[in-house]
Amino acid sequence: MSKTIRIGTRDSELALWQANIVKKLLEEQGYNTTLVPVKSTGDIVLDKPLYELGITGIFTRTLDIAMLNEDIDIAVHSLKDVPTILPKGIVQAAVLKRGNVNDTLVYKNNEEFLSAKHAVVATGSLRRRAQWLNRYPTHTLVDLRGNVNSRLQKLEDNDDWNGAIFAAAGIGRIGIRPEQAINLDWMIPAPAQGAIMVTALEEDDYVLEACAHLNHKETEICTTIERQFLNKLEGGCTAPIGALAYIKNEEVNFKGVLLSEDGTKKIEVSKVKKLGQHDDIAEFAANYIIERGGKRLMDALRRSHKKTTIYSTKSLTEDQRLLFHDKVVSESSDFIKISLNRIPPRILRNPIKNVIITSKNAVEALTTNFSPAELQFENIYCVGRRTKRLIEKKIGPVKHQEKNAKSLAKYLIEYLEGTEVTYFCSDLRLDTLPDLLKENHIKVNEVEAYQTKYDGVQVDPTVEGVMFFSPSTVESFVKANRQEIIAFCIGETTALEAKKHFSDVRVAKVPTVESVIELVNAHYV
Repeated sequence: MSKTIRIGTRDSELALWQANIVKKLLEEQGYNTTLVPVKSTGDIVLDKPLYELGITGIFTRTLDIAMLNEDIDIAVHSLKDVPTILPKGIVQAAVLKRGNVNDTLVYKNNEEFLSAKHAVVATGSLRRRAQWLNRYPTHTLVDLRGNVNSRLQKLEDNDDWNGAIFAAAGIGRIGIRPEQAINLDWMIPAPAQGAIMVTALEEDDYVLEACAHLNHKETEICTTIERQFLNKLEGGCTAPIGALAYIKNEEVNFKGVLLSEDGTKKIEVSKVKKLGQHDDIAEFAANYIIERGGKRLMDALRRSHKKTTIYSTKSLTEDQRLLFHDKVVSESSDFIKISLNRIPPRILRNPIKNVIITSKNAVEALTTNFSPAELQFENIYCVGRRTKRLIEKKIGPVKHQEKNAKSLAKYLIEYLEGTEVTYFCSDLRLDTLPDLLKENHIKVNEVEAYQTKYDGVQVDPTVEGVMFFSPSTVESFVKANRQEIIAFCIGETTALEAKKHFSDVRVAKVPTVESVIELVNAHYV
């Protein structure tokens, strides 16, 4: 147990409290630990844009990046803040025993306003807002953002507010729950509310074994059901969703809810199954709600949105949408789809000395078509650390890796053993690498391992700007659309393609989805 486990955490009071609990539990098991507060993504360099890694959560992305860059070994999160799909390479290592699952009303003077026709209650949660309006339809709900301490201060400072809604676990854990607070037992909480999650790298066996001692099986079962329900029900739609599972007398009890934003419509579901026979609860509950009007409700939510001003060529999460300026109305969909090709066996009939792989898609194509024994390459050259890890996990050792295609080409011109390479690429690959090699008398045998398919949609004429995340997304957009827009681009390569079609092209400071959103927000300030 000599390795020191680096525990990544945000630097808020609640996040540090949660991280210290994990630190204490690990040290009780004999492990050495240290806390690593992580503030921002700006100084972290990635080989690929975040969208390719699946990094999405507004409260988790900084720690995800730090982990993938191996700056930390584990990360500690409030599980309700974690996207239902984790970034590639990161796994759930443990879920601690759950705390208070309830939402809590903190009130200013007394509880008498609950029976009044008019009252003002603050919350930043769509779910809490909808459930409150369903119960108290004549009350006024106002927006409330910030950390727990700042939200409590805002409640105190606003004389016309009667109360505000918080997660009981959040204000309880750091010891700031006011005396004038009551749990809202009737309000169905957010999926996984009250639970603390630990994540780690999928390949770090030492850390995974250490965290296994912390896992609380009952909490893991219940929160998994709730998050599966959320994942199956969301369907790309922003909607107020609540879910709670608990185990009693060897039975799993579940209740879930979907509401309209104004609370006038509510669809509930309950299900009880024997422990061990509970695997289909989430799917049953989600289908139950969808079949009883849930699909119509979510469609209505989409239609009720204002006219779109910004369109993203990659699907955005709810957390990412919340980052936009108040003046921005966003919509998103995936303009690119990847399809793996069938690679003819004759390609490997003769031994291949030098191989170039520049993306994980090419790795997946090779390992889908051939067994590891068939993929015997003398020298493998690649682009990106993530691609290198995947190659070495599924194929074999990498001779050399560079951060981009141009750098790899320059390296091969200088150090390649021989004068011929085989390049497993996309049908829409960039010309830089093969052109540089050919100019320097290196033969390039290109094998189309996968196809990048355009799947763009025609956007509304009201759209002022479009967010692009690769040259292919630009090409996909212009195939379906002809209007002039502002092009908000994730990087210079994407911007070069955008400049062929648009006069106003802007580039994010760092290659992240969030940085592109910041670029959009700056336009509307």
